Amino acid sequence: MPPLTTRILLGHAAAGRTRPSPLRRARRAVRHPSRVAPYVRRLVRDWRLRRTAGDDHIAFYRGVMRADTARNPNGAVGTPSEERWNALGELQFSYLRAHGLAPSHRLLEIGCGNLRAGWRFIDYLEPGHYYGVDISPDILLAAQRVLAERGLQHKLPYLCAIGDMRLAHLPDATFDVVHAHSVFSHSPRHVIDECFAHVRRVLKPGGFFDFTYNRTDGEEHHVLHEDFYYRPATLLALAESRGFTAVPMDDWDALPHKQSKIRVTAGAGDG
Repeated sequence: MPPLTTRILLGHAAAGRTRPSPLRRARRAVRHPSRVAPYVRRLVRDWRLRRTAGDDHIAFYRGVMRADTARNPNGAVGTPSEERWNALGELQFSYLRAHGLAPSHRLLEIGCGNLRAGWRFIDYLEPGHYYGVDISPDILLAAQRVLAERGLQHKLPYLCAIGDMRLAHLPDATFDVVHAHSVFSHSPRHVIDECFAHVRRVLKPGGFFDFTYNRTDGEEHHVLHEDFYYRPATLLALAESRGFTAVPMDDWDALPHKQSKIRVTAGAGDG
């Protein structure tokens, strides 16, 4: 692993998380009163966004991303400082390269954000082999700026806004690798299931899909409909119901970050 990644604390290990009780949350608020006002502001903002979006979770979260990107594009993807943004991007890239990504592969990154890991993938892959999609047009404008700053225009990456997880504009059996970091951590179960169904369509036979998620070993839950926590068995079973072979990436859990990772593979006979 590159030295930078090992030096920077990205968060606590994902294993063993359970949902805090109301009493524990109250005690935490008393110990950290400075966090109460930001939480209340987020609560009110999300209530307003949900009133506008109704039952459309992706429309709701697009509003969240619009507000967060306006303040700080790096913060909108979960790493507010430049140092943390670079470290987590490096971690994602180094891990995927060490676990099967080759320069000749065609890579689809779902939730590419402002190219935290994406610019590294673009630089590594052959021209035209990177395709990044995101539900937020605002974060994709920030991605274009990163692309220009890194001087990677000649690699001809594709960046596209999407309105759902159907990936309807993409052809069947096109991608060797699909990657989604911190997408399912913000997704309810029906959105994840839709993603599985359509990733299977665009993935080449024998290709694989790596995704991270917020893990809990207790009660599955969400926080303000923004952050969702799942037991590993839930996502493994959901992927397998869509015809994938699914395995936890246990060596990822040993690295310094906040989420767990699963790899699902399309069978060689699938199409």
